[in-house]
Amino acid sequence: MCTFVHNSFPGMNRKRALISDIFKVKKRRTGADKFGIKSDELGPTDVRASLEYLMTLFPRKLFNDTLPQIVLKHQLYSIHHDKTLVDKEVNKLREDGELLMFQLGFDAEAFALVFTADYKAKVSAGEEGRDTRGAVDKFLEKVLSPCTDLSFNKDQMIREFLFTDTEITQLVKAGVLTVRDAGSWWLSIPNSGRFTKNFIQGRKGVLGMVKKSRYGEVLQAELEGRRTASHVKFHIKYHIHDLVGAELVDSIATTSGTLLRFVDS
Repeated sequence: MCTFVHNSFPGMNRKRALISDIFKVKKRRTGADKFGIKSDELGPTDVRASLEYLMTLFPRKLFNDTLPQIVLKHQLYSIHHDKTLVDKEVNKLREDGELLMFQLGFDAEAFALVFTADYKAKVSAGEEGRDTRGAVDKFLEKVLSPCTDLSFNKDQMIREFLFTDTEITQLVKAGVLTVRDAGSWWLSIPNSGRFTKNFIQGRKGVLGMVKKSRYGEVLQAELEGRRTASHVKFHIKYHIHDLVGAELVDSIATTSGTLLRFVDS
């Protein structure tokens, strides 16, 4: 089995410094039974169902259907009160080879989730006619069947998976690996930088809508009905699940409906 390595991306300090602290995922302080679901009644299959629901909010057309559907793990926390259950079921799906997890780099605590079949299909389609196709096909077959790792070192790639230095270079070129540091690489989603850019812009835009509301709070139904700025490309519900799960806003049940309140950090 591959070895998990949890370090920061090299050279990312400056890039991270450009992103406000509001984008950091905070440790969960409250439950989030605010989306019409009672978390006490949820079970393992419902975690998968929630994941599939969140996937439907991903804007496939924005990326010309070239990216797999991406969900951030903490978005599940906006639906399920039991964070431990979510983590357990996510890990089981990864161990069963159904799900992959990625560190996107803009936040050390933000993990992207992608269904393995979707990832393989999109990567394979993107490799049509490319000279990296052979190395990538070998990677998809040998490394992801299944793999629970976020990163790999050179010894693993050469001794365990039998890749040559040239093939590793091709995998980096194809975007399925990105350099972590000398002799190690992160599992990655090709062209995911486009997702990250649009996601951060949208998060900032929707969070600003909440913050600028009277008293820094707004009914969720009202927010969902508002017109968003042009730089918010994702479905607003995608961002609401992100903001609640990351605890950038508090989600409060009221007689008028769910209230979203800006968290002043």
